Amino acid sequence: MAMNWDAALSTAQKLAAQWPANEPGGVIIGFDADGIRFSTASGVESLATHKPFSADSVVRYASVTKHVFVSMVLKHADKISLDDPLGKHLPELKKPLSEVSVGQALDMSGGLPDTRECLTLLGLSIYTETHNDRLMDFHATMERLNFDAGTQVSYSNTGYRLVEIALERLGLRFDDYLQNEIVPLLGVQLKAPDVWNDPVDGLVPGYWPRFDNDGKKWQLSSAGLYISAAGSLTGSGTALATWAQALMCGKGQLSGVIEKISEPRKMADGRLSAYGLGFVASELDGLKLVGHGGSHPGYKSYVLICPEQQCGFVVVANRDDANGSKMAQAAMAALAGRSLPQAGSTIPDGFYVTETGHHWVEMKGGNVTYIDNEDALYDEGNGWFSSRSATSPILLRWTGEVLEGELGHAPRRLYQVTPKPAGNELDGSWKSVYGAAFEIVNGTVIMGVGPVQQTMPVTDLGNGRYLFTLHDGPWVKRVCINRLSDNRVELVLSRSRMLEYTR
Repeated sequence: MAMNWDAALSTAQKLAAQWPANEPGGVIIGFDADGIRFSTASGVESLATHKPFSADSVVRYASVTKHVFVSMVLKHADKISLDDPLGKHLPELKKPLSEVSVGQALDMSGGLPDTRECLTLLGLSIYTETHNDRLMDFHATMERLNFDAGTQVSYSNTGYRLVEIALERLGLRFDDYLQNEIVPLLGVQLKAPDVWNDPVDGLVPGYWPRFDNDGKKWQLSSAGLYISAAGSLTGSGTALATWAQALMCGKGQLSGVIEKISEPRKMADGRLSAYGLGFVASELDGLKLVGHGGSHPGYKSYVLICPEQQCGFVVVANRDDANGSKMAQAAMAALAGRSLPQAGSTIPDGFYVTETGHHWVEMKGGNVTYIDNEDALYDEGNGWFSSRSATSPILLRWTGEVLEGELGHAPRRLYQVTPKPAGNELDGSWKSVYGAAFEIVNGTVIMGVGPVQQTMPVTDLGNGRYLFTLHDGPWVKRVCINRLSDNRVELVLSRSRMLEYTR
C-alpha cells in the first residue's frame, strides 16, 4: 500500500493550525520504520514566555504511560505474572480486590475502583495532595469492586497504581527502568515523576480553559494526586515518537512487545476485549491500528500505530481541549487514503435507566453519556450504534420501547425516563466510613465547607436513582446517587461505583 505522506502532512498542518499562535499548543508527528517523517506544531509552550510549542517541548504523556509501564511488567515475568492475584504481592488487600489478577488489573476488566474518582466522591478536590502509602492504605480498606472481575470493561487507573506498588516491593522502580534501559536504548529524555510538583527538566505548563462572562481564560493546571505509572511519564513529542517507532519496529528488548500489549484479552466468559495491556486495537476503514491516548489536566497525548504498514502518529499538547485521538486518526486516514467514520445516532435524545441499579444513559445530539462518560456513536446497521471504543465499549439500539444492547460488554436493557426535581426523600445528613459527609436539604446536595462549599440541586431519574452536578477545577462531574435502602446510598461515577454513605 502506497503511503501519501504529503497528504498526511497537509492534514496535520490544518489540524495544528486550529491552535492559535498566542494560545497553548501542541505538535503532530508522523513516523515510519525509517524515522520521523514530519512534525508540525502551533501555539506556545508557555503563556508566560510565549515561546512557540515545538516537537521538543516536554509535556506530561498521562495515560500513554500505561503501555510503557507494561513493557516493564512483561520484562519481569519471572517475578510477577499476569496470572498472579494481586493479593499475592499486596497481601493487605481484602477480597475481592485481592483476587483480581495482575492481567485484569492492567486490561480494565478488573473492576478496581479508580483512586481519583473515589476521592472526588469523598469530596476531595483535584488539588488535594495525597501520598502513595496513604492511598495504598485506602485501597486496602475496600471490600467492593465496581463489578465482578472479568465481566465488564471500564476504565480505571487503579490497577496500574497497585501493580507499580507490587513491583516496587520487589525492588523494581519504573523510573529506574526508564533511566537504565529505555533512555539509553532510545537516546531521548524521559522521566516519571512521583508527584505533580516534582521538577522535570524542560516541562512546559499545561492549561485548561475557564469560561465566564468575560469569555475564555486559560488557567494553569495542577493536581495533588500521587501520579503512579498509570500516567506519570513525561517527555517531548520527539521522544514519544522515537519510543513509538522503536516499539513498532521491535528495537532491542522491545522485540515482540507491541504484539503482546495490543493482543485482545479474554474476559471471564471467553469473549475478547479490544483493550489489551495499556494499548487498544481499532480499525479505520479496514486498516488495523493500535494505540492509546492520555489526559491530565492541561495535557493531552495520543499514539497511533499501523503495525502492518509500519507507520504511525504522535500528538502531544499542553491544552486541555486538544483531541489527540481525532487528530491522529485524521492524519492516518490521509496517509493511507482511508475514509474517516461519520458519527451520529438516531436513538431518541433523553435519559434512560435500567430497571434497578446505577446504570444511566443520556442520549444527546447523537452522542451517548453512560455514567458520566461521553462517547460518540457510529452506525453499525440494522438499528445498532456502537462507540467503537475499547476503553468504553457500547453497543445499543432503540426498539421503540427499550434501549437494549451492551454497556462495557455487559448486556443491559434501559427504559426512557423523564427527569424531575428531587423531593425531600433524601433529606438528611449522610456519612461514609472514611469520614466524608454531605447534607441534602430540600432536594439539594450541600458538600464541602466554608468558601468551597457547593450547593447542587438533585434530579430524580426514578426508582431510587438521582443525579447532581459537581464542579472541580477543569472537571464537571455528574454524580449518581443510587439508593440501596432507606438510609443507605452509593455515589457513582464511571470509574468508581462502590462508595457508600448512610443517613
